[in-house]
This record gives sequence, C-alpha cells and structure tokens, in this order.
Amino acid sequence: MAKLLEIRWHGRAGQGAKTAALVLAEAVISTGRHAQAFPEYGPERMGAPMQAFNRISDESITVHSHVERPKIVIVLDPTLMSTVDVKSGVPDDGIYLVNTPLSAAEIRRKLKLEADKVSVYTLDATQISIDTIGRPIPNTPMMGALVAATGLLTLDELIADTRVKLAKKLRPEIVDKNIEAIRRAYQEVAQ
Repeated sequence: MAKLLEIRWHGRAGQGAKTAALVLAEAVISTGRHAQAFPEYGPERMGAPMQAFNRISDESITVHSHVERPKIVIVLDPTLMSTVDVKSGVPDDGIYLVNTPLSAAEIRRKLKLEADKVSVYTLDATQISIDTIGRPIPNTPMMGALVAATGLLTLDELIADTRVKLAKKLRPEIVDKNIEAIRRAYQEVAQ
C-alpha cells in the first residue's frame, strides 16, 4: 500500500491557505504523483478561522474524507494556536511549520511539544510577504518554507508550477513578487 502524506493548513479566510493547498497539489501532480486539496470553512467571512488540506501519494488516492492524522501542520496565523488545537491528530514524528517571528524552540514550548521526533520550523512569512508582495498574505512564503523543510518538491518544481497557476489570476509583476517571497522563505525558514 502506498504511503499517504496528509497536510493540514490552519489560517484565517483571506490569508491564502486554500490557494496554497491548491497550488501545492497542482505542483505535486505536475511531478507525476497524486494529490488532493480541499478547504473546510466555518463562518465564511474575511478573518474567520479556516482549514485547508492536502493528501499526497505516489499512487491513486481513494480516500475522500476529512484529514484527521496529518503528518504536517502549517499555521499561517499564530494567534490560532491559542484557540484551535493545531496538534490534534498529529503523530509523534509530525512536522509543524509556523508563521511567526518566534524561534522554533519558543513554538515547541508554546505548543508543549516534548517528543524528540517532532520537527518544528518557523518563518516570519507575514513580514516576508509585506516586504516582497506589499500585503500580509503569508501563503506563498509558507509554501517555500514547506518545500525547504520537507523536500516534497524541489524549489524549481514549486516555482515553475506556482508561476503558471498564479499567472491565471494575477498580473505578471505580482506573480514575480510571489516567486520572490517563495525564494526568500526557502532560504529563511529555521528549525
């Protein structure tokens, strides 16, 4: 049986978690693997907590239910860590990637993560997005950080597919700024 990797994104509506999950899935599919991406909303308003999910596998994915045991958790808004159980269902060897100016050690303490196998990565994706894109939308920097932390894709694979996907709805200069954010995040993510 193929190993199925599940990812859960925690964010607020308007931060781009749904878009990031969709772009990631398309980038994975472009490499010949299989992927799913889907959101889960609460109240559909800007700023409301929401989740998005990915499943990735080398073989067809036949599961079409809620993600309950994600190996990777990505937190786009660190304020959610005090109101949402971001640790729910994560195995002892899980990976956490958090958008925060805090260190990985500080997040490990804040989340009370004691397992030696747990990996924690941090990145100030909001600041990167403000610096590069001009708006506090941390999704593309977090994608760059995810690739750096996990090796799910190469940086070039992510950038090539992201460029195509974003070009369908954004002006070329905005696409370039998002690519710059991905590159910078890839370099700056810390464990």
